[in-house]
Amino acid sequence: MSERPLHVAVTGLNATDNPAPGVAVIRALRDADPSIRIIGLGYDALDPGIYATDLVRDVFLLPYPSQGLTAFWSRLEYVHSKLGIDVIIPTLDAELPAFLDLEPKLRALGIKTLLPTREQFTLREKGRLAQLGAKSGIRVPATAVVNTIEELSRVHFSVPYPMYVKGLYYGATLAMNLEDATHAFYKVVAQWGIPVVVQTQILGEEFNIVALGDGEGGLVGAVGMKKLMLTDKGKGWAGITVRDPALLEVAQQFMSATKWRGPCEIELMRDKLGHYHLIEINPRFPAWVYLSAGAGLNLPYAAVELAQGKQPNIGTDYKVGTLFVRISIDQIASITDFQNMVTTGEVSR
Repeated sequence: MSERPLHVAVTGLNATDNPAPGVAVIRALRDADPSIRIIGLGYDALDPGIYATDLVRDVFLLPYPSQGLTAFWSRLEYVHSKLGIDVIIPTLDAELPAFLDLEPKLRALGIKTLLPTREQFTLREKGRLAQLGAKSGIRVPATAVVNTIEELSRVHFSVPYPMYVKGLYYGATLAMNLEDATHAFYKVVAQWGIPVVVQTQILGEEFNIVALGDGEGGLVGAVGMKKLMLTDKGKGWAGITVRDPALLEVAQQFMSATKWRGPCEIELMRDKLGHYHLIEINPRFPAWVYLSAGAGLNLPYAAVELAQGKQPNIGTDYKVGTLFVRISIDQIASITDFQNMVTTGEVSR
């Protein structure tokens, strides 16, 4: 009898102009091992990744974590009973707290993960970047957390304009003055609640790193990227791999200071003097992570191996000058698949 293929569940199947990382992670896993059975986990019946039949054959809808941990866990348990999940890779910031809470239950079922600890997850929050910078030796722009308009009106004494007004999970609006900041504050609160993070703008070039930590302070692998084209939401639509020892040193400093376990994205600005400033750290793979596989350093597959207790053999080198340019296409789907997603929340092809 042939051995059952590895079953890997991946969340985050939205792939619009503000794409989630799930489709990119799945593409990387497919490149590394086409025998892997991918289980897609979406949150909306119109998530485009659900209908990428060349990438994923089994898809299940999850309730939003905000609907309660009990419902979220019940659905994961159901998916596992149907297909048997070996490894699960969450890819969305807002769902990670739920996965951290459920990690012991997942482990008890034999489902492996590669998640940071709660302490690590908290340390890289936007409102704590100053403390992280002091601990790791990484430059951080002036940053503060505000809860009220009164606090916002005074914050410019420590966080000068122009400043970005940010939600805890997503979104950043540039404010040139108090009027701009107030408008952005109410917008963030309406979407994400309080607190709100404000951060002084650093002028320069934007660089990102996708990195994978071993949980012991080691850097398993990292790929540096310079953004070449942005959407109106500030998301990278094109980028190119670069290698700068000072850039990759930031990733190592972060891993050493936090002992981070799992994937992350490190967003930086390089000023005119060549200094890198930490803007934020996202606690999961970025939507552009397929670039790592294209450049020869397949970090999603390395994460699956780490989750299984294996030592990835991917090296540290990657091809500089590898370009990604995102494309928007009309994906043809079956009405039957859509009906199944709406009525039963699952489809198997």
